[in-house]
Amino acid sequence: MATFHTVPDALRPLPPVLCDLDGVVWLAHRAIPGSAEAVERLRAAGSRVLFVTNNSASTLDEQVAALAGVGIAAEGDVVSSAMAAAGLVTAGERVLVCGGAGLRDAMRSAGADVVAMTDGDDPRGFDAVAIGWHREFDYRILTLAAGAVRAGGRLLASNDDATYPTPSGPIPGGGAILAAVERAAGTRAVVAGKPHRPMADVVARHLGLDGTAALVDAVMVGDRAETDGLFARTVGCRYGHVDSGVTPPETHLEVLDVTRDLRAADLAGIADRLLGVA
Repeated sequence: MATFHTVPDALRPLPPVLCDLDGVVWLAHRAIPGSAEAVERLRAAGSRVLFVTNNSASTLDEQVAALAGVGIAAEGDVVSSAMAAAGLVTAGERVLVCGGAGLRDAMRSAGADVVAMTDGDDPRGFDAVAIGWHREFDYRILTLAAGAVRAGGRLLASNDDATYPTPSGPIPGGGAILAAVERAAGTRAVVAGKPHRPMADVVARHLGLDGTAALVDAVMVGDRAETDGLFARTVGCRYGHVDSGVTPPETHLEVLDVTRDLRAADLAGIADRLLGVA
């Protein structure tokens, strides 16, 4: 008869942690207490912590620098919705980018011929129109973006988050801008960021995994059920929910078919659960 040995929990390798930034690590780059220490504890225990953010406005260098500013080394450990959106274009395509520097940089890295929203008013001749969060959005940009889509450009979006968390409360997010463009253009966008498949594909490649099915052992930690929670469902992994205030505690997640496998007030609490701290 074969003998089976169980591995003590203390000896099991920790799963990769896919960690949202806004509302989990910080609020508008103001560190949430205990978040940096939580990341350090997870890494010290052998977990790969990958920051998976729908922020497409900041460049990767800016995000890495901002994380360093709150005490977290993150070189090579940031995946953004801008990177996922860039995976939807091919080299040589002419792309109108209505978004921040992060989205423009990602599109250029993919080999696209990027035209910024400030560089003209002729909507013709674009292969794609990429929408992301930016503070400069106005009626002129809405007119240009919608016109470029009606003239034949594919409508792409880095994310469709309705709001963005800040220390003083939520503000309109990239999804609010996208909704205006979709309405004016009369079409729906292909959305790249969480909870959608393009982001899952980028995360899997970044971790060196053979497809998104290999992400089943990961834990997605976030504060927004309709993005982070649904992203966990997309890749088939557990969801660790932090109560930052973006998703009210009384929200009925069964409507979204989302399960809080782990729940805590903050990232430090999630780390305690994963590390078995009483």
